[in-house]
Amino acid sequence: MKSGRSPREKAPVEPVTLKILVAGGFGVGKTTLVAAVSEIRPLRTEETLSEAGRPVDDTGGVEAKHTTTVAMDFGRITLREDLTLYLFGTPGQDRFWFLWDELAQGALGAVVLADTRRLQDSFAAVDYFERRGIPFVVGVNCFDEADPCPAEDIRTALDLDAGVPLVLCDARERASAKGVLIEVVEHAVARAAAPRKSAPH
Repeated sequence: MKSGRSPREKAPVEPVTLKILVAGGFGVGKTTLVAAVSEIRPLRTEETLSEAGRPVDDTGGVEAKHTTTVAMDFGRITLREDLTLYLFGTPGQDRFWFLWDELAQGALGAVVLADTRRLQDSFAAVDYFERRGIPFVVGVNCFDEADPCPAEDIRTALDLDAGVPLVLCDARERASAKGVLIEVVEHAVARAAAPRKSAPH
């Protein structure tokens, strides 16, 4: 007698793991976003800001921030039974950018977090992913102290291509942060499929 699955039983699901970067300027909420969504205790490499570092680290607009990421943040979130994201939060200061190339290897896509009070701090991350052809989404972290700003004004200020998604979010809220990550996956998959759709048959 033959043994096996009945027609109603599902075949085993082959899990897929994807790597997503969370980038942006100093104090924009990268560590907060990773911690908000991670289903494991996030790995953090934060150090207390020192007086010696204050001339180097621009804390304008984020005066209450007392720590900084010096290597990376790491977390994990399962979006579906067969889809797990590994999150790598990059350090925001210029002097740690040499780490970005290492972290970017094998990444499906990225989130560039932006703060409307310091949009200029997002320029470097946007430029980095544009130059390397890595799909990215801009997540505007809506801080309580920031004045509301229309999405189109933010898009213009960051000089984003029309195809780059821009979403408003609260990095402290799991559902909001998760929505940004889903947007990254969908955008990256659409980008990957686009050349095949346009290819001649």
